[in-house]
Amino acid sequence: MKPPMKPQRVWRFAASLGGVGVVVALYRTLLHVNNTTVALTLLLVILGVSARWGLAEATVASVAAVLGFNYYFLEPIGRFTIEDPQNWVAFLAFLVTAVTASQLSAYARRRTAEAEARRQEIEKLYALLQAMTLTGNARRTVREFVHRTVQIFECGAAAFYYSPTGDIVRSGPESAPVSDHDLKAAAEIEEPSLDPRHTAFTAPVRLGGRTLGSMAVLAPLPAEATLRALVNLVAITLEKARAIEDASHAEAAHQSEVLKSALLDSLAHDIKTPLTSIKAAVTSLLGSAPGTEQELLTIINEEADRLNRLSAEVIAMARVDAGKLHLEKQTVRVGELIADALSELAIALKNRPVTVAAARDLPPVEADPELMQQVVKHCIENAVKYSPEQSPIGISATLKNEKIVIGIADRGPGIEENERLRIFDRFFRGRQHRFDTKGTGMGLAIAKGIVEAHGERIWVESERGQGSTFYFSLPLGGARP
Repeated sequence: MKPPMKPQRVWRFAASLGGVGVVVALYRTLLHVNNTTVALTLLLVILGVSARWGLAEATVASVAAVLGFNYYFLEPIGRFTIEDPQNWVAFLAFLVTAVTASQLSAYARRRTAEAEARRQEIEKLYALLQAMTLTGNARRTVREFVHRTVQIFECGAAAFYYSPTGDIVRSGPESAPVSDHDLKAAAEIEEPSLDPRHTAFTAPVRLGGRTLGSMAVLAPLPAEATLRALVNLVAITLEKARAIEDASHAEAAHQSEVLKSALLDSLAHDIKTPLTSIKAAVTSLLGSAPGTEQELLTIINEEADRLNRLSAEVIAMARVDAGKLHLEKQTVRVGELIADALSELAIALKNRPVTVAAARDLPPVEADPELMQQVVKHCIENAVKYSPEQSPIGISATLKNEKIVIGIADRGPGIEENERLRIFDRFFRGRQHRFDTKGTGMGLAIAKGIVEAHGERIWVESERGQGSTFYFSLPLGGARP
């Protein structure tokens, strides 16, 4: 059963018929004009009705105008018949013009209403965008989006499933019909979904092929184009919030590392000063102390040396972490770097056969001699720690691809494949040697920092049971001799 017509609509139809009746009565009784003037006046009435109220009222006015024009102004007057063929042409032209004008006017009104609706929805989207730019992290952005969508677009309810955290946020009293399962399933579909009754809209939220979650909106719904714009808007805003959050975490981590490096550097310097005094005192006493005391002083001397090395490593690591390695590059021979490093490690290598394979005609390199000597020492010390006593150590230097590549090889147990990528991390030790090897675990990390500060790279090649070889490259610093 059709609903009864609204009183306002009845009044419009009555006013439309009344306007036609007034024109017909005016020209019939008071003003005697030709039929063309009557027809044009009726057309103006119909255009006014169409512009004011719409197609239905204008069509009723058109039919009434045609009947009145025929009955009162076309021969034979007083009858709904037309005898003159010219009057037939005028009558049909009037009818077609009246209906066409009504339809065009109604179409213009409809397009104006649609444009106004689009403008309002764009304003709402802009208001939502403004509200969401003030949010912080991704979770807060999700909550703000859901609440603002219901508030600004006056929807029945809205819900959002954020897949990275598994959170589901709802807003509005009618959000319960959209179940958690439906929201999670919507994140897996390819296209948005609008139910046949236009009461619910669900869509996946993606950006760059990465799924961020899904959203659901309950009626009354904005236009489908606006709903799709909502999906894109929340995806972009979420990605922006996540990027800002990641940048904040990275900056906080960087500041923490800088602070930690500064503290370690300061602490190491504070330790180094009294150690230097202890070392000087012990050295002067060793020459005159009796046997028993000399043994104790020797232990103190060795441990002071160990603490000195430890503090030096801490200082070097702090400088690497803080990016404060100041390179004083010079042209230096690789053979000299290796010879100086071996000279300083003579005591540690006293029971080790060491072979050096470096051609005398190798071109020099451009590097900081003191820092690169530390790299060679750290690699040799690593070979000493992780290979059997009296096993050989091989050192090589070769020219490859316009770079000098230095290698330090041992005959240890080798490094497991899954540990090779982490071998240059600070404090990292292999699973087999975690508790039975002395040291800080910073030597290779320092070596990596120094090599990379020169713009080069360091790597390891290893075979289980055969040993490991640490390589690093250096840039050429001069012409060949």
